[in-house]
Amino acid sequence: MQVKSAVLRQSGLDTPYSTSRPISIEKLELDPPQQGEVLIQMKAASLCHSDLSVINGSRPRPLPMALGHEAAGVVVETGVGVEDLHPGDHIVCVFVPSCGDCLPCKEGRPALCEKGAATNNAGTLLSGGKRLHAGKEVVNHHLGVSAFSEYAVVSSHSLVKVEKDIPFEKAALFGCAVITGVGAVVNTAAIKLGNTVAIVGLGGVGLSALIGAVSAGASRIVAVDLNEKKLEQAKELGATDTFNSRDRDVSDQIREATGGGLDYVFETAGAVPAMEVAYRVTKRGGTTVTTGLPHPNHHFSFPYVSLTAEEKTIKGSYVGSCVPHRDIPRFIHLFKQRRLQVDKLMTEIITLDEINEGFDKLAKGESSRIIISF
Repeated sequence: MQVKSAVLRQSGLDTPYSTSRPISIEKLELDPPQQGEVLIQMKAASLCHSDLSVINGSRPRPLPMALGHEAAGVVVETGVGVEDLHPGDHIVCVFVPSCGDCLPCKEGRPALCEKGAATNNAGTLLSGGKRLHAGKEVVNHHLGVSAFSEYAVVSSHSLVKVEKDIPFEKAALFGCAVITGVGAVVNTAAIKLGNTVAIVGLGGVGLSALIGAVSAGASRIVAVDLNEKKLEQAKELGATDTFNSRDRDVSDQIREATGGGLDYVFETAGAVPAMEVAYRVTKRGGTTVTTGLPHPNHHFSFPYVSLTAEEKTIKGSYVGSCVPHRDIPRFIHLFKQRRLQVDKLMTEIITLDEINEGFDKLAKGESSRIIISF
């Protein structure tokens, strides 16, 4: 079948993207689902920094690539061997498929699936196959999903069935921003009632971490960002203190205001300066958690002695250390109870044809989550 899809053919083009047009809207040929795969009609897909990092070249991926990974849609057709999903089911896409057979999967850590990581890097589905073509040219899949398309063929291991009473535009957010941010708080850090928290970087993941910290009962929540509008939004979502990271002494300001730092500090910007601030404002005996995905050549340094002398901990958190089939339904249930203000992350809804302009806004830090509605 033919599908309308957003395709990246060259990364690293200059901004504004409204002028350089790195993403082209093309008609591609989509093969039918093979064994273990599902044909999805996309209903909503979010613009995420993981997409932006491929566009600007900080996360190298094989090109051409059909972008998009944070999405929700409807099952149209299932391939051989798919028994847990049926036409008409509503689904949320997950950007790391879990094979179920590798050691991390068997240990209950599907976010670290070895086969999923390898196929994501290669631009294929979990099977190793590619189902998109432009004539004789094969087009790569982004994170096994390629959600900026009218339809997509996806591994069943990249999908979580959800209830039909949540709007697609909101359901899409649970596939990346929410499980990454909320998961980092409740799974990776496992904060306790009354702990103090800081979030450095207030994109979709950072704001999700903030609402997760509110729901988990953090007694103090410090929000740090370059953008004053984001800081105002953080206050509305429950931040008790805000600091602008443009201030050169922002780390000293936070340490002084908090009496030496905070129990848990979450770095969600994927930038070395943000990680440096996060580590500095982590108190003695505290934990720094990073969800950021910087360029693979970027390095973070810290005073080696502080790990021992101050008993600090640095932890990475990928996909919020989540088990998607367990956590996405749980988080949606909390959203329905108004205990996770996920809808407040939505900035605006656009069409697929406005995608380059949308990524300009994301790159400027003007938006938390821009949603493409199909």
